[in-house]
Parts: sequence; structure tokens; C-alpha cells
Amino acid sequence: MIRSYIKIAWRSLKTNRLFSIVNILGLSIGLATTLVLFLFILHERSFDSMYANKDKIYRVLLNTTEDDLETWTGSPSAVALELEANIPDIAEAGRLLKHDFGGTAFIKASNEVFTEKKLFWSDASVLDMFDVEIVKGEGSEVLKTPNTVLLSESTAKRYFGNENPIGKTLTIDDVDVVEVRGIFKDFPENSSLDFNVVAPFLMQNAAKNPTWDNASFETFLRFNSASPNVANVEAKIQDILDKNVKKDDQWYNFSLQPLEEIHLYSSTYKDSYIERNGDINQIRNLTALAILILIIACINYMNLITARSQKRATDVGINKTLGASVRDIIVRFYIETGLITAIAMILGGVLAVVALPVFNDIAGKELDISSLFSIEIIIFLVLIWFVTSLISGSYPALYLSRFSPKEVLKPSTNKGGVASVIRKGLVVVQFSASVVLIIGVIVIHQQLEYIQNKSLGYNPENVMAISTSAIRGGQANQALVNAFKKLPNVSVVGRSQGYPGMGVSGRSINKPNTDETMGISTNTSEREVADVLQLKLLAGQLLPKNKQAGDTLVEVVVNKTTVDFLGLSPEEAIGKKVAMQLGNNAYIHGVVEDFNFASLHNPIGAYAFHNSNREPKSYLLIRFTNEVLSETISNFENTFKNIAPNSAFEYTFLDKNLELLYEKEQRTANVGLLFSILAVIVACLGLFGLAAYMAEQRHKEIGIRKVFGASVPRIVQLLSMDFMRLVLISLVISFPLAFYFMNQWLQDFAYRVTISWTVFAIAGALALMITFVTVGYQAVKAAVANPIKSLRTE
Repeated sequence: MIRSYIKIAWRSLKTNRLFSIVNILGLSIGLATTLVLFLFILHERSFDSMYANKDKIYRVLLNTTEDDLETWTGSPSAVALELEANIPDIAEAGRLLKHDFGGTAFIKASNEVFTEKKLFWSDASVLDMFDVEIVKGEGSEVLKTPNTVLLSESTAKRYFGNENPIGKTLTIDDVDVVEVRGIFKDFPENSSLDFNVVAPFLMQNAAKNPTWDNASFETFLRFNSASPNVANVEAKIQDILDKNVKKDDQWYNFSLQPLEEIHLYSSTYKDSYIERNGDINQIRNLTALAILILIIACINYMNLITARSQKRATDVGINKTLGASVRDIIVRFYIETGLITAIAMILGGVLAVVALPVFNDIAGKELDISSLFSIEIIIFLVLIWFVTSLISGSYPALYLSRFSPKEVLKPSTNKGGVASVIRKGLVVVQFSASVVLIIGVIVIHQQLEYIQNKSLGYNPENVMAISTSAIRGGQANQALVNAFKKLPNVSVVGRSQGYPGMGVSGRSINKPNTDETMGISTNTSEREVADVLQLKLLAGQLLPKNKQAGDTLVEVVVNKTTVDFLGLSPEEAIGKKVAMQLGNNAYIHGVVEDFNFASLHNPIGAYAFHNSNREPKSYLLIRFTNEVLSETISNFENTFKNIAPNSAFEYTFLDKNLELLYEKEQRTANVGLLFSILAVIVACLGLFGLAAYMAEQRHKEIGIRKVFGASVPRIVQLLSMDFMRLVLISLVISFPLAFYFMNQWLQDFAYRVTISWTVFAIAGALALMITFVTVGYQAVKAAVANPIKSLRTE
């Protein structure tokens, strides 16, 4: 019997080629989309699952308790030692510090200088708790000895080629000479932890003098058992904090984050050294999008089947007359649906293989095609095939199987009123979803364009930042500044700790005669940096050009937000002493207009340039005239190499660096655009099939109207208006939904566009145009057909 049903289903597919092609193509696009997105979601959720201690590892988070409440991934260097010593539940604790607090290291190996962005200083316990696999030489015990280092396999090959790296020496930033003592296996792509070079944390000052103030160290804990009582442990951590830090000085508290949440639940946390961060909201949105596209494809199938219900009803009636039961009819329709879905599944798999490289490029991922053939994907395909067949075939099977032979075989054919209402309702659902996606894409692109064009309060164009962290000595740095000043297309040069768009030192500033404090970003700088950035001076002067040796006075140039917090005007602030953890002799020397030194996700905070020597000036900022860029880069590199031959030339352009701050949003926009187009295509396939069927059903009516003089435009209008009305209803439903969802998304930005009526007008016009083009093709085809052929049938 089953074999017979399969043959009947196959004949039905061949007999109704147009509807079969539309169904299969729509389902295959929906399945391919779902498959690619599932592969991405599976990859994102697999992070850190390879570690044996994954259920026992937690990261210490620091939560600020003053002003803007933030969560930092770093904690003070003393935390790991105190927690391990005083909380019995903790088996071991370890600290990680990225080189130069996130800066690039310059490593000399075999007389060649390499730039290294993944050099970490680590406690030996971190390697133990994360099961770092040693493939050659010694393991984690190396990190208990100073001036040693471990390299990843790929890094060892990059530094030394095919030579044995064990026993070789490296020079870090032209200062630290370390010996290679071991090689570890590269971290997998789905590991949050990822470093190329790891050196002993004990070589850092923070290890020699652990404190409770500088929260720059990521701290990991391994508990004795899985799923510890987190609330109880956090209470003990607070007790330890109370014993070591006075209540008046506690501007933070601690919490614990399980390893399994680090990848997807850390996107809003500050200053993480872990770069492979995902976003749980993106996963949820893409999951909803995949389900939505699949549902739209299933709706297409149900619509086309119910649209053809009158023809199928006659078939059902004859089968019932010949003795077929309701169960037989249901099984038959499910087998037909399963066959179509199976064919669509195969085609969808092929499309997924073709589309995966495109998705990787758009989403910035490295998903492997071989992953499509994993056991998880195969199980997922079987499950999707079953669910899709069940959803797509449910209404046709249950609806058509109820037809009475007496009703469907008599001449007064059933008009299918209920089926028509359901069919129209499904079309409205399809296009409501499509219009929401269209509006979402438009709003996201408007916001990104707004960010790119917004005045930042400084000018990032034609500014290059060159890392000088490997250049030691004031004379060498000054020689470099002088050399660049002599270049013809250089207008101004200055040295600083950092630049807008990157993190600098975080401190707090106290409001005089109150307990109020505010977080402030401080940047050790030279006078010329303000000119490089073209900041607007509101009062006072820029930093002094020269500072005498032994001078303990610290001049500070702050932004307007800082003096607003202090309750002063820019003019009143000049000469005022400030308490901002720069010593007791810090005075405001000048005030500049506010500028966006961080992402536009956040409002402008307090910022200060100062001439204290507490932090090194690791960057050379250069403003140059706009000439041939390739020649400018070449000239700058040659100048740099002449002064610092033992350091690699690493640079960034400030405007390009700013684009990286919104890379996630840009990729979200691109992915959203791609899948919105696919959703609209799938919806249009359904409209195309419905329009073709409606034109076929009304061919006699069209013929009669043409005989009586109806024009082609009038017939096109007649056939199109029903669909246009449905789309108009979908617009009424989708507009408020889209406004709500996109308004929620925009809340993540401190500076954002206003959703205007033009967005809805554009989306509505696009939806109507797409509908008219899709339906109009079939309408014109029917309208220009010879009426004699239409009237000659039967």
C-alpha cells in the first residue's frame, strides 16, 4: 500500500510540474537557510565544551557599584590568591593578562621581528584547568620559572619554520629575553581561550605586588565539584573583600560566571581579553529567523495544496467511493508531502554547501563544509524532514480527508470558503513577516550610516597610530618624532598612551566636598595629540610642551563632561586641583569640547589627557595630508625602520579602527539583508504559485470578459487586487510590530536615529511592488491568452 501511495505521489508531482517546482524550490531554500543557521548556532553553542573541567570552571566578574553600572571581566591581581587560600571549595585559581593590557607585542626570533597580538602572561594553573595539550617539551610547570615561554604549534612554525624551537630564545619588546621550553597544540576554533604565546605571570609587577585596585586581570577558578553553590561562594568573596578593602573604597563587588556562559553572555562586558565573543541575542534572532523562513516555506506548500483542493477533492471523493478510509487518505497526503520534502531536503543540502562560503564571508565565520555531514547535522536533517512534513502536510491531509464523496462529486462544486479564508490568512502572515524583516534591514542600515556620518567631536581622518611599545628610551622615541616631523606630508605628530576607539586607563574622579565619584578614562599624552585629533579647546591651555625632570606637578586637560560633573564652568575649572588617582598635585590645565572616544553605544563619559609618567606612551599619532596612501605608508615604514630596526612596523588608521567598533552591527545588517531577501523570495514563490492557480481556475471568466471587451489592464487589475488587499492587511499588522522590535534594538545605542514614516513607506512600497510584479506576470499571461481556447474546454 505504501509503495502504491509513493507511486501516486510521484505521478502527482509530474502531472503538476509548476506547483511541484514552486513547492520544492520554496522548501529547499527554507531548508538550506535553516541548515546553515543551525550549523552556525550549533558552532556557537559548542564553545568550551571540549574541556574536561568545563562544569567546574568559573570566571570572576567585577561589577561597578557607582555611577554607570558596568560589568568588567577583569579583577584585581590579589583576588586569585585570596580566593584560593580562603575558600575551600576552590581547587585552584589562575590569572591571565594580555600583553600590555591588550597591546601588540614585538617578538624577535631568529633575527626577525614578528608582531604578536596573542601574547599572554599566565599562572601555571590556567593551563592545567583548561587541559592545554603539550605536544613537545615541558608543560604548565614552565610558567613557574621566570624568563620561559610556551608557543602554540602554528606560532612555533611561524617563528622558526621547521627548526626545533625548544631551547631557542625570544626577545619581547626588546626587553625580556625568554627561552622556549614547550609547544602546545593550537586551541580549537570553539575555545574562548586562545593564545599563541604564553609566559609566566610571575614576571609581571602585579604578581610581585598584588593589589586590590587595578582590575586588569582575568581570573579563573576551578571548583572541587561541578555546579557549586554560587550564591554561597559569592557571599564568601564579599567577606574577603570586606577584610581587604574599606567600605568607603569599595566601588565594586564580585560575581561568578560559569565557563559555559562566557562565549554567548559576555558581549556587554567591558575590557575582555577574550576576542571570540558571541551574542546570545544574535543566536535567538537567527533561530527565530530560521524558523520563520521555514514556516513561510511550509505556508507556501499548504497554500498551494488548499488552493488546488477542489481538484484534489474530486480525487479524494473517488477514492472514498472505492473504499478508501480517512486514515488511508491522510497517509497518502503525508507520503506525498514527505516525498516533496525529501526532494527539497536533498536540493536544500546542495544549496547549503554552495551557500556556506558566502555565509562565512558575510558573517565573518569559519564554518567547515565537512560539518554539514556530522552526526548532529544528519539527526537535525531527519528531524527537520519529519517536522516539515508534519507541518506542511497537516492541513491538507486533515482538511481534504474530511471531504464527503457525495459533496465533492456532485456538479455544484464546493467553493472551499474555509480553505480560502485560511489561505488568505497564511498569505497575510507570510508578508507580515517579510515586511518586518524589510523594515528591520532598513533601520539597521540607517543606524549604521548615522554612526558613520555623526560628528565625533574630533577628526579621525588622515590620522595614523603607530605602535612604539617596543622602542625603549626617551631619546629613541624623540628621534622617531623628529624624523616624522621632517616628512613633507606630515602636519603634526604626538605621542600618547592610546587614542579614541581603544581603551586607556580607567580611574575615578571625586567631586569636591562630596562622596560622589565618576569613572574617567585617562590618557598619558603629549601636547600635540590634541592638535592631531583637532580637538576644540574651550578654556585654558593644552598640556605644556616640556616637563622638567623631577617635576611632580601633573597637568590635566579634561573634556566638558568632566567639568560638568565637578559643577564648574570650563573657565572656573582652570587651575583647580582634581582627585583622580594621579597623585596629590594634579591640576586642570585646560578643557576641551566633548568628543566620542568610545563606541556610540555609550554616552560620552569623562576623559582626561595628562602628563604623568604613570603609564607609557605606546603610540605615535600622526596627522598627514591626503596624498597617495600606498606611498605614504611606504614612507612612514621606511622612516620607522631607520630609527627602530628591531621593531616591527604596526599601524592603524583611526577611521578604520572606528569601523571595527561597529563590526558586529555591520555583520548583523548583512546577515539580516541576506536572509530577508531569501524570506521574500520564498514568499514570492508562494504568491507566484497561487497566482498561477487562480489564473487557471478563472480562465473561463477571463475568456468571457475579453469577449465582452475587457482590456488587458482591467483583467490584470482584476486578478491582482485580491493579492494587493492581502498585502495591505499585512502592512497594517507588520508596521507596529516592526516599530516595536526595531525600537528595542535601537535602545542599545546612546546615539540613534528616529524611526521615521519614510521607513514604513519604503517597506510598504517594496512589498506592494514585489507583489504586483510576482502576481502581475501570471495576470498578464492569463489576460493576453486567446479567449477561444479558454471557452472551448469541457
